[in-house]
Amino acid sequence: MKHPAAARCGFPPWGAESIAGWNSGVPLTAARATACGAADALHTNPHIGSRRVRGAAAPTTKLFIDGKFVESNSSEWLDVHNPATNQVVGRVPKATQEEMLAAVDSCSRSFQSWSETSILTRQQVFLRYQQLIKDNIKELSKIITLEQGKTLADAEGDVFRGLQVVEHACSITSLMLGETLPSITKDMDTYTYRMPIGVCAGIAPFNFPAMIPLWMFPIGMVCGNTYLMKPSERVPGCTMLLAKLLQDAGAPDGTLNIIHGQHAAVNFICDHPAIKAISFVGSNQAGEYIYERGSKNGKRVQSNMGAKNHGVVMPDANKENTINQLVGAAFGAAGQRCMALSTAIFVGESRDWLPEKAGSFFPWW
Repeated sequence: MKHPAAARCGFPPWGAESIAGWNSGVPLTAARATACGAADALHTNPHIGSRRVRGAAAPTTKLFIDGKFVESNSSEWLDVHNPATNQVVGRVPKATQEEMLAAVDSCSRSFQSWSETSILTRQQVFLRYQQLIKDNIKELSKIITLEQGKTLADAEGDVFRGLQVVEHACSITSLMLGETLPSITKDMDTYTYRMPIGVCAGIAPFNFPAMIPLWMFPIGMVCGNTYLMKPSERVPGCTMLLAKLLQDAGAPDGTLNIIHGQHAAVNFICDHPAIKAISFVGSNQAGEYIYERGSKNGKRVQSNMGAKNHGVVMPDANKENTINQLVGAAFGAAGQRCMALSTAIFVGESRDWLPEKAGSFFPWW
């Protein structure tokens, strides 16, 4: 029987078989129906507009500049698709040069006061923020499911992993401790202070719409920096809601600004002199480009790219658990993870029993 929400969205009458991801067990019907509910939620969020773009009615993703969600004046827009249906569920702008400049100017102005705000006050903002994320984890997960395609269980895990970093940011009173070394020589002591550096920028990928942005701006901001965030143009909605929650937590206007775009936005971040540091997560090709261009412009660049990840299977390993773990490590998130397993090393007799055991688990192989 077709799920009512699935019927409303025009989905085929899928059965209740579980989708790939043995650890989630979320029925395919439920996952697709959830995407419909997420679409409804996305249309009612305050950071999503409803104007027509290129003659087609679709919710438009706003920019977040100086504490306000504003419609872009851009003439270039990108479609945001629901991977379960390939339906266009939103539009995201390529921010104009003027809009990107306004975002950086806002960061620069707010840095003057935010960097002088006491550590305890900044800590209080993020203590409130982590609670708001907990309170809104369902809403954030629905947006991730709609735009990125994860099951709700995986989407909640995405948010939770980011939440852990926000909780870590709340320990800033310890993280910002300096160092002293008395009597390094006669009549001389040394002191080390940790100081914010200015405007920082984050460039995030599509595969973890909540976790990776939350790796970036909470730590940067709690240390006294201001932040310019560019989420993936494929999955902008979750970051926009995270910005609204941060504003509700009491972050001053201008401490976080959000732009959207592709190559021009990345080049802008790499080149603008007011931006002192860049954090990037994504492909090797993009990461090498950003590292080279940003470094040439005197910026600190943190470039987190892909890896060649290995799993080692010992002869006495639990057979069933080994297969489940290998499959999860290789194909979780459809393999779109920087730590996805690409190579398995079989030690001793494991190379004999594992292929046979895998064949019984997956007879279509």
